[in-house]
Amino acid sequence: MQQLPGPCPAHLIPDVTHRFDAAYRAAKTRGAVFVGIEREGERWTVKADALTAGPAHVVAEAVNVALRAAIVRLVHEREAGPDAFAGPVYFMLHGVPRETRARELAAAFHAALHGDLGPLRRAVPGADVDQDAGTDIDG
Repeated sequence: MQQLPGPCPAHLIPDVTHRFDAAYRAAKTRGAVFVGIEREGERWTVKADALTAGPAHVVAEAVNVALRAAIVRLVHEREAGPDAFAGPVYFMLHGVPRETRARELAAAFHAALHGDLGPLRRAVPGADVDQDAGTDIDG
């Protein structure tokens, strides 16, 4: 598996549709934050996981709040399915309609897990962290 820069730009986000286990193991072996997209029929899944980076990689509470707010917004806007998973170290979106959007979101999640919330704010405008923090994903 190719080593990804951290954070990873959208065009380099790997499609791990048929090789998730290998990609996840490779990230864990390198001590890197895992990121990838998977095709599910006509839609895409975004996965990002900081657990693979090891115990020294700490996800700040502000990052968790921002990622959760973005996920809530994406589910509310029907850009992702209600079965999204939001943290604290693993984040997943099902039902993303386009590959380019899945890559954009995966890159934004990856950047956030590296402490840069700028790409997340650009990818999910209107995700007011203060308003959405603590909101149920299904709500």
